[in-house]
Amino acid sequence: MSIERQLIFISIFLTVLALTNYYVYRRFFCQISPQFHKIGALLMITIMGGEVIFAVDLVTGFIPESPALYLTISLFIGSTFMLLVVALFYDLSVSISRRVPFDQERRRVIKVIFDTAMLLAAASYLWRGFSQGNRLPEVNDVVVRIRDFPFNGFIIVQLTDVHVGRTIKRDFMQEIIARTNAMQPDLVVITGDLFDLPPHRIRRDLEPLKELDAPTYFVTGNHEYFHGVEPILEQVRALGIKPLTNQSILFGNDAGKFNLVGINDLTGARFGVRQPDVDAAYSGVDQSKPIIVLSHQPKSISLVEGKRCDLMLSGHTHGGQIFPFGLLVKLDQPYLWGLHEYMPGQQIFVSRGAGYWGPPLRVLAPSEISRIVITTA
Repeated sequence: MSIERQLIFISIFLTVLALTNYYVYRRFFCQISPQFHKIGALLMITIMGGEVIFAVDLVTGFIPESPALYLTISLFIGSTFMLLVVALFYDLSVSISRRVPFDQERRRVIKVIFDTAMLLAAASYLWRGFSQGNRLPEVNDVVVRIRDFPFNGFIIVQLTDVHVGRTIKRDFMQEIIARTNAMQPDLVVITGDLFDLPPHRIRRDLEPLKELDAPTYFVTGNHEYFHGVEPILEQVRALGIKPLTNQSILFGNDAGKFNLVGINDLTGARFGVRQPDVDAAYSGVDQSKPIIVLSHQPKSISLVEGKRCDLMLSGHTHGGQIFPFGLLVKLDQPYLWGLHEYMPGQQIFVSRGAGYWGPPLRVLAPSEISRIVITTA
């Protein structure tokens, strides 16, 4: 990215944050009571200062390699948008209450109670986000029925959206791999956004992936393109993991086999490299056998219309990560989380992901390691 584009990006990014912080201050803290004016101003100035540091680091990388420091600074971004939700709800509630006929004394009492409740709700909302965001992912069991599947009770562990980078490090990966191996899966799939930094900066953090016991396959997510998709694919291979780049394999043994198809992420079309190519991915596929497709973004399901796809495994959405921002994700993706039937005979499962992107916050969208048990329909 050129210097001019970097400056434009930082300017827009910080302008949006500044306007948001000002709205939170004026429409929430200034409306509660006079003693909160200075407290609110100090809080929002502190948050804005942290966001300036975060924005500059996005394009310069000047913050030292300290997970704790970066985690703290990134929390300012999440705090702004979570406080925006609180402020919008407060503003809407106050606007509605003004239409209700109350005498002034009753209105004053109700306002004190409501303001106190909103302050407690804001603190609880922020604490909930932080505690869920920093929690290790739990195992989410999903049972999928596939017609004529050759193995009843076949276990796939799906890892997605781990985002190994500034705050998700080696110890996190060691725990994920230990939990994965403990499930004794028949197959492990990594459906994108494993990398949140260039591979040479997180090589040591990724080393636990070498300890995976089951055969493991990988497809690109959008973040792989941000950090150099070719070096990343090289690093994935060095970890003993097989990338499926618009490719397929026939997986199984003498007892039966099924097709595993990997499609490159849609972001490849924007970058003009490693673009998604469904025809290439399906080249040589025996469509008389069950087909499981790996593709990072849920909206990729539309790419396989007219082809057999018994199950697609995706991620990308983080389940919305912070409620209610999942509603915005739904504007871009057909599914937010869970198992869905796209059309008769075509199912898609969307995982909430094991990590997080940006601030380490999650609300009503806990991280997960997905254990998919396939039974014969």
